Amino acid sequence: MIFNGDLPTPDDPLPKFLSDVDAGKLMRAAADAHPTRRLVVEMLARTGLRVGELCALPLDAVVVVSGRHWLRIPVGKLHNDRYVPLHPQLVELLETHQASRDDDLDRLITFDGRRLDRHMVARMLRRVAKAAGIGHVHPHQLRHTLATQAINRGMSLEAIAAMLGHKTLRMTLVYARVADQTVADAYDKVADQVDALYAKPAGLRSNGGGSASMRELGADQDQRMLGNGHCERPAQLDCQFESICESCAHFSTDTGIEPVLRAQRDHATERDQHHRVDLFQMLLDRNTQQAQT
Repeated sequence: MIFNGDLPTPDDPLPKFLSDVDAGKLMRAAADAHPTRRLVVEMLARTGLRVGELCALPLDAVVVVSGRHWLRIPVGKLHNDRYVPLHPQLVELLETHQASRDDDLDRLITFDGRRLDRHMVARMLRRVAKAAGIGHVHPHQLRHTLATQAINRGMSLEAIAAMLGHKTLRMTLVYARVADQTVADAYDKVADQVDALYAKPAGLRSNGGGSASMRELGADQDQRMLGNGHCERPAQLDCQFESICESCAHFSTDTGIEPVLRAQRDHATERDQHHRVDLFQMLLDRNTQQAQT
């Protein structure tokens, strides 16, 4: 019998997306490409469409609501219609494309009088990416790129999910994992506060940068008495050691506690608890060295 735990855990790779630098190179190369190739690349990059959705867009896919141009993506992979706002530049490119057409196909975008297919789109993108000098780019990478750019600049997961046509936020949460700039910005905002925890060995509460109520506690309140010493861990830091405070980096003791340390060492010796013997002996030796300096 095979249980789920017997099966290997499948890999969960992050979606591949273009860096801001490479995305910029791609768009600049697209601006110099054949008008239809430019339109295809910019549609993928600015709307997050799947390549199949792009190829299937009907002639009437662009609608105007309250003076704003929207792209209606018909029922597709996830069986749901959705509307995506169109960038003004895309509106202009689409209008130019429609004016240059001489076919009667029910498709929003055609190339040389033919319907687009995924192979044509891939070739167009490959050609533009080569001109940009960024190597191979797959159409779906532009979908990932748009989502990553959006979340890195503060767009909500709910809005991204609606734009991409995700049925659940779980599908969209993958982009939170690749939002490196968002993580960096959030970290930078708290970095000073984190640094403050380590600015003074005796603890944050007596740090002059703390609040008035914290400063009033005084430096003597930073130490918490233990059975054989004091813990100098800032109150804001969770203790990861619990009952083994002697091995904590914030633990300190002095010669006045030596009788207790000796008793604990001897107690550990009687029970062959060698690691505790070494610990208490280390504390005794440290007190001796400090007394000599």
